Amino acid sequence: MTNPPGLMISAPASGTGKTTVMLGLLRALKDDGATVQPFKSGPDYIDPAFHLAAAGRSSFNFDTWAMDEKLLGGIAAKVAGADICIAEGSMGLFDGVATRGQTGFGSSAETALAMGWPVVLVIDVGGQAQSAAATALGFKMYNPDLPFAGVILNRVASPRHERLTRLGMERAGVTVLGALPRRGDLKLPERHLGLIQAVEHPDLEAAIAGYADFLRDNVDLSALRAAARAGPPMAAHPLPKPPAQRIALARDAAFSFTYPHLLDGWRAHGAEILPFSPLADEAPDTNADLVWLPGGYPELHAGTIAAASKFKRGLRAHAEAKPVHGECGGYMALGAGLIDKDGTRHEMAGLLGLVTSYEKRKFNLGYRRAVLEKPMAGFDAGAALRGHEFHYSSILEQPDPALAQVFDADGNAVVQTGSWRENVTGTFFHLITGEAP
Repeated sequence: MTNPPGLMISAPASGTGKTTVMLGLLRALKDDGATVQPFKSGPDYIDPAFHLAAAGRSSFNFDTWAMDEKLLGGIAAKVAGADICIAEGSMGLFDGVATRGQTGFGSSAETALAMGWPVVLVIDVGGQAQSAAATALGFKMYNPDLPFAGVILNRVASPRHERLTRLGMERAGVTVLGALPRRGDLKLPERHLGLIQAVEHPDLEAAIAGYADFLRDNVDLSALRAAARAGPPMAAHPLPKPPAQRIALARDAAFSFTYPHLLDGWRAHGAEILPFSPLADEAPDTNADLVWLPGGYPELHAGTIAAASKFKRGLRAHAEAKPVHGECGGYMALGAGLIDKDGTRHEMAGLLGLVTSYEKRKFNLGYRRAVLEKPMAGFDAGAALRGHEFHYSSILEQPDPALAQVFDADGNAVVQTGSWRENVTGTFFHLITGEAP
């Protein structure tokens, strides 16, 4: 399969403005008539929904720590029909884990190398001028094998500031593709997991249109498109198989984080996905073979979930004979109780004994490798899974047996083992893929 040309939008660190640049670029190219395929490097499950809103095409994650060559190739097949691919990096360009995974360390640089896409580095030049060129040059030279398209200067204070910064870049031999003036209204709203969800943005369409106009006024889009390159052909492989034929999938503002490649793979293999909303007090379809509760923000809707009697009755009825699985927020909703940040306890479904609390925040972040001790939907005992965990909750009670032995990216055991009871299973990590046997 021949890939269309692509670029990796990255940065020296988080917080430099690459997401707003990404969204503006996607929309500006789309408005110019290009069919743009967005991607996200790394395990972030919030950004792809913003990419979809900006580009009009579903965005997929590439993850060189969790995914083997076959899965990367299957996801790469999503470029079919696109004129250009634009990927957004995670954290800093070379940031990854300390220990190699199935294929690598999980950095955005690895994704760019695998796909053959040159890097566009978004640099926050606030508080410096010519010195920013040293940062750019360091990133350009750190891995000479990595194609480097140039930089976009962000948060430029004045025409003089831009001129001085460009002089430094010229001396360093770094191409400047654009310079964005400092604007306080170009920051996306955030909450404790980072960006708010796309569906919660008060006026997402207007925001993205504004970003596109801003990019068009301050970035050389023609030069940027000319810098895009096509990587080597990759064999297209099937995406992961579904865990059941008919899957009742919770889908609303409280339960929204499922990796797009999984849903695409389930559908491609003929599974029927039956969405329902716990927040609207909807019960899962009684004809479903499996109920799957994704992660999301149940802590922000705990009172509504606790009062959703029809949802909880339907969930319990399903669990009497058929499997239920929850991950992260979905796992918490399957438990006995959830304590919100104000210390109020809300009664959850009670299918597991888990009690979690947000009253005292505990940061849980990182890749996870799990070896199942008990079968779960789609996987036998002994199967090894790859996933990612990101939440701020603490476990107060977990009386049920552990679902798996769970390890971080460096092989250290973690206490968030998941748990099971009869037909119900749950994990704190979001599933990315199962390892090949």
